[in-house]
Amino acid sequence: MRPSWFISLLKKNFRYRFILAKASRIPGIGALMSKMLFENDDLIYLPKNSVVELTLNQNIPFPDTVPLPSKIIHELIDQANFHWIMDFCICRESNKCKDYPRDLGCLFMGEAAKNIDPKLGHPATKEEAHKHIIRAEEVGLIHVIGRNKLDTVWLDVYPSNKLLTVCNCCPCCCLWKMLPNLNENISRKITKMEGIEIIISHDCIGCGKCKDVCFVNAIDIVNGKAIINDQCRGCGRCVEVCPNNAIAITPPTRAAIEDTLQRVRQNIDLN
Repeated sequence: MRPSWFISLLKKNFRYRFILAKASRIPGIGALMSKMLFENDDLIYLPKNSVVELTLNQNIPFPDTVPLPSKIIHELIDQANFHWIMDFCICRESNKCKDYPRDLGCLFMGEAAKNIDPKLGHPATKEEAHKHIIRAEEVGLIHVIGRNKLDTVWLDVYPSNKLLTVCNCCPCCCLWKMLPNLNENISRKITKMEGIEIIISHDCIGCGKCKDVCFVNAIDIVNGKAIINDQCRGCGRCVEVCPNNAIAITPPTRAAIEDTLQRVRQNIDLN
């Protein structure tokens, strides 16, 4: 269990995460960081439900019934035997976020979550966990789910294969804004959901609103048009800010939902 001074130190130094990320590109240092902080990581960005619903309302031909991405989390909540809700988001708390609730912290599931310091959060019932995720969606946060060794390190809980992380991320304070600065071996451990693509139509006028909202620098304006690069994690924020409805997201198929669930279950023991 980490002492309170350790948590305070993390918050104070959170702003230096970009420097740390750049250091990961130095030979030797990057390999050490990967081993200590990101070993066996597998994190998946889930697009916002509201963005998928927005695309479906644009008269684009998709199947009649499309499952929403959050279905993945709610199924995992039902499967898990233990749930823990953090009383704060360490990212937003460290950045003193003014745009999104700081009290909407991560949801952790699995046996390892039982060892989290009770000063940082509280055990939750399945019903409370479901409500926590719904509230996060309602205020516009994006879920990142999977196995994350960094959480086991700062929380001092183990083993990492018995801790499922569900982050509720904002675009202004998220830890993973450092993704473009990380070395490739680490950054590729944090991916978009399978089957999710961002599509930009000819209606794009190159206004740059999508570029401004993208927190992983995945959008460039080239010759007056927005271009998506391979840094995209498929969160879908660009879809909802486009004034011309020129950006759409491919909704997840049922097969993609099942594949994502299977991927999480292969990495983490929730029982």
